[in-house]
Amino acid sequence: MLEVEYRGRSIADVLAMTVADALAFFADDTEIRRALQPLVEVGLEYLRLGQPLSTLSGGESQRVKLAAHLGRDGKAHTLFIFDEPTTGLHLHDIEKLVAAFGKLVERGHSLLVVEHNLEVIKCADWVIDLGPEGGDGGGEVIAAGPPEAIAREPRSHTGRFLADVLRGPI
Repeated sequence: MLEVEYRGRSIADVLAMTVADALAFFADDTEIRRALQPLVEVGLEYLRLGQPLSTLSGGESQRVKLAAHLGRDGKAHTLFIFDEPTTGLHLHDIEKLVAAFGKLVERGHSLLVVEHNLEVIKCADWVIDLGPEGGDGGGEVIAAGPPEAIAREPRSHTGRFLADVLRGPI
């Protein structure tokens, strides 16, 4: 049986590569680099090229979609909705995610992010804090405004913790 190879690698070998490995392997191919770089920017350099989408976590799936949009030159204003995109992420990857969000905003898009991570909340232009508790004890708008306004709202549990994050390390 004839096996097709590219630079000594079979299709199976390429599909087994991580995004980071593939970026190095295809370093001289501008189109492939342009397609893979957004995956690195959102912290998914560890994914394998042939990994089935059904094996990705919800957060990984959201970041794959985010990377796809970062890789496009689309000019249309789009509203992106993310639901807890930081779940399970290391702080370094959260920083990458926030930077990717910033790129979307710079391109004129809007983001609605449902999130509990204070490092993400502090970067928002506008926060809507629901409460005062979760479940049946919630559903009321406790505060709305920039993070600093939420931090000053005495009824806001989020604001109490956000105030510490906004002050920075002691």
